[in-house]
Order: sequence, then structure tokens, then C-alpha cells
Amino acid sequence: MMPHQQILCVDMKSFYASCTAVMLGLDPLDCYLVIAGNHDRKGSVVLAASPRMKKEFGIKTGSRLFEVPDDPRILVEEPEMATYLRISTEITRVFHRYVPKEAIHTYSVDESFVKVDGALRLWGDARTIAEKIRDDIEREFQLPSAIGIGPNMLMAKLCLDLEAKSKGIAEWSYEDVKSKLWEVSPLSEMWGIGRRMEKNLTGMGIFTVGQLARYDLEKLEKKFGVMGNQLYYHAWGVDLSEIGAPILQGQISFGKSQILLRDYKEEEEIKHVILEMCEEVARRARNHRKVARTISFGLGYSKDEFGGGFYRSRTVEEPTNVTMEIYRVCLALLKEHYRGKTVRQISISLSNLVDDHMLQLSLFDPNGWKRRELGYTVDSLRSRFGSASILRGVSYTNAGTARHRATLVGGHKK
Repeated sequence: MMPHQQILCVDMKSFYASCTAVMLGLDPLDCYLVIAGNHDRKGSVVLAASPRMKKEFGIKTGSRLFEVPDDPRILVEEPEMATYLRISTEITRVFHRYVPKEAIHTYSVDESFVKVDGALRLWGDARTIAEKIRDDIEREFQLPSAIGIGPNMLMAKLCLDLEAKSKGIAEWSYEDVKSKLWEVSPLSEMWGIGRRMEKNLTGMGIFTVGQLARYDLEKLEKKFGVMGNQLYYHAWGVDLSEIGAPILQGQISFGKSQILLRDYKEEEEIKHVILEMCEEVARRARNHRKVARTISFGLGYSKDEFGGGFYRSRTVEEPTNVTMEIYRVCLALLKEHYRGKTVRQISISLSNLVDDHMLQLSLFDPNGWKRRELGYTVDSLRSRFGSASILRGVSYTNAGTARHRATLVGGHKK
């Protein structure tokens, strides 16, 4: 009764590092290469590392620059985000040779889903198409890739992460769930389960995906709500989402988390950055014509304060995508939970979303529709003239970060 589609999940191996290696005339699979943003700060995060760096030195995405060994074979390069995006777009054009655009879902800059059901008579079975796509990418871009094949998006992604990344191409069916998926442990190895969820599940005596699949569904739903339902069915390899839809429907939200370039100690400065970030998440919601009922806000403290922080949510009576309304909620949460410590990270997200046309205008707030339309007007100006074409006054203070971020692509140098 479940979907029996032919879906490829295509992943570019160490994409940023591989692109840079090719541009330097190196073999992506044989060189020692690290991509990091700011070479002057030894605490800079490693954005990508070549496969040999991962295998021989344990350096991977998320490592810090000071962890990179002082070895003459190792090259440390800056990211070229605009170039990576152009290459990603060209790789997507390769998929268009085999399927129409409706059958392609770009999941991230280096990962895509391709539904090949309608192309089987033209090109052969799913594995044959996968081999053709992989060969095309390697021949034309000299970039390595891996492809997982499954009967739905979830299974294709799991096949990619758990088998294809080591084999190049792998294929899973529902019959493989018990023998290949249920053995997975720790649980965070399974896509969709993070460290926090893993901790909650192990506290319930669930240590493998097989144990999760055999756990009582009602208890999971009582504990985690809709996420419990999804975890249970994902453990059985069941996914009913279509190409282009988020795999975890219950996790739809618009959020932004920013690690600040310096410690922020003054509350007024912190408020300036919060306002800029509220503008950003509100814009993302407006771009999708969504309004949010729940607003989440958090601060991460500096290591000088021994870390820590808080993350709290509040549900509002009227769903909104108006910047200043979101900002007021964040300020209320700041006032309730902030104790004057040094801040290094700020997080804001909007969830519990509904369509914008469902927004009810209040008789007691006759100008509410004007504030809503103003946001869309500002968005259209930025879309036409650039993200820095119209900014709030706080962005021109010493605390503002929006002007600097407008010069970046994907948060990094162009």
C-alpha cells in the first residue's frame, strides 16, 4: 500500500572542498584540503574538508581551524560561495537531461532528489540512470558524487547516508528495512534524529531503530506529538511526502541562528541584532505567504561565561509575519529570561504556520493590514535593488550586522 516510486538522492561528496580542489587542479579524492572562512581567527569553523582530511586527520565540517594539523601537505583555502552556487546550478541542469523540472527537488546546495519513474523507458532502470548521472557529473565537472535509490524520499536519503556514501551507488527497498535500517545505532546516525531526540529516546529504553519501530505508537505520540508519529513510521521506512515537499512535515519553520563576530555585553546592542534577525525571519515567512502562531527566541552565552543560555517559545493569539510584532515577543522573552550575561549567539524561529490569507484583521487594530502590507513592500524593494538597499537604523550602529552580512553569500565571502 505504500508508495513504490523510483527516487534518487544525489549527494556531492565534500562539495565545497571538491570544487576548490578542481579549481586548483587537484584530485578531490586524493588531496588534503580544508575550507574555512576567516583564516585570521583560529576558532573559525571548517566549512568543508576533502575526504582524505576526514579519513586520515579526522577533520570534518564543524571542526575548528586550530584543530587542523600543521602539515605541509594540507591546503587551507577560503570559500567561494558564488562559484559553488553556480556549479550547483549547472549540476542541476544535468538532472534536466533525464527528467522534467517537476521531478527534481533541490534539498540543499549539494544534495537533490530526482524522481525517475517516468524516465525508465527512456534511460533504463533507476540504477542505470543513477550511473549515467554520476558519470556525467564526474566527466563534466571532475566532481565525485554518491547516489541512494529508494521507493520514497526518506528511503532514498537513508540509503544515501547509510550505504551509498561508502559504495558510490546503493539501492534500498522496503524489504531492506529490517536488515539494514533497524540495526542502526546510535539513533542519531538515522537522518531526522538529532542528539537531543536521541537522548530522549534512549531515556525511554530505545537504542536502535528496530526498537523504535517496535515501540508502542500511542506512547510515542503522547510523548512527542506528531513527531512521535513520524519517528515511528520513519523507522518502518514509510514516507508519504511528494517530491518538493519537506520530508518532516511537522518541522516546517522559518528560523535564523547567528554566531556573533564578537561578544555583546550591552543589552541595547543585543536588541539591535534581535531586530535585524526578526526582520530576516519575517521576510522568509512573507516570501512563502505564511504567518506564524509560535515565536521562539534564544541566546547562547560566551565561553567566558562558561557557555549556557536559554531557548523559549511563545504562542500568540493572532498569527503574524510583521517584523515589529515578532520583535516585541522576542523582547518580552528577553526580559523574562536574560540575566545580563555576555551573548555570543542569537536564535529566532517562527513555527506553527498557517497561510497568510487565513489572517484575521482585528476591529480593534484598523491599521494592522497596513503594517502587514508594508513588510511585503519593503521585501519587493530589497528583491529588486538588493538586500542592503533599505535597512533599519539599527543596522548603521556599531552593533548592527546586516550591512556586513549583505556582502556575503551563504554567510561567507563571495
